[in-house]
Amino acid sequence: MNRRFLLPSLAAALVAGLSSSAFAQSAAATPAPDAKPAAPAAPAAPSASLDDPSKFKEKAPDSFKVKFDTSVGSFTIEVTRALSPNGADRFFNLAKNGFFTDVAFFRVIEGFMCQFGIHGDPKIAYVWRTANIQDDPVKASNTRGMVTFAKTGLPNSRSTQFFINFGDNTQLDEMGFSPFGKVTEGMDVVDKIYKGYGEGAPRGNGPDQMRAQTEGNAYFKKEFPKLDYIKSATLVK
Repeated sequence: MNRRFLLPSLAAALVAGLSSSAFAQSAAATPAPDAKPAAPAAPAAPSASLDDPSKFKEKAPDSFKVKFDTSVGSFTIEVTRALSPNGADRFFNLAKNGFFTDVAFFRVIEGFMCQFGIHGDPKIAYVWRTANIQDDPVKASNTRGMVTFAKTGLPNSRSTQFFINFGDNTQLDEMGFSPFGKVTEGMDVVDKIYKGYGEGAPRGNGPDQMRAQTEGNAYFKKEFPKLDYIKSATLVK
């Protein structure tokens, strides 16, 4: 099982059966951004254009903005490619090609971060969750509003999951979490994203990533009806 998340303590950096990164928040440790579980048998190939990650290799502009329209309002992320070139390129390609449509904010922890990026169609989630990119050195800090990839404890494990920092989580910098952009408009909207479910299963009452990957939005909407969603993500010209 290959999940991407922040574990409850730095001492628990690796949990049996999980390749994970640990993040602490302030004095008391707090869980971190998850990503992808172990792959089950491959579902039927998706019909959407997102079915082949190898096609999405366009180099991003030096800087660009993406406007997210969500169930609680709109916010804009400004990306600076020099901060994390591989990360910026992946984010640009996902946004440009509609990956984020109807994607849930599935892991939202008060004062820490909100996480998103599991596609609502499990067939598409399946083909992307091993489409990892190379690591980038950390050039910016995980302060409030900064946007960063979730990853496991293994090298080069970033794929399609991201988190927005609610607070100043600078302890994540030395763990290799490389921010590539920042919420420049609408951080008050990000603050409104539903936090009631908290940490994900099995450590908390929130969604289980294995089920999210294999069942998609059907699972989220049945078991966690209060989750907020991205309606669309648009490159701002």
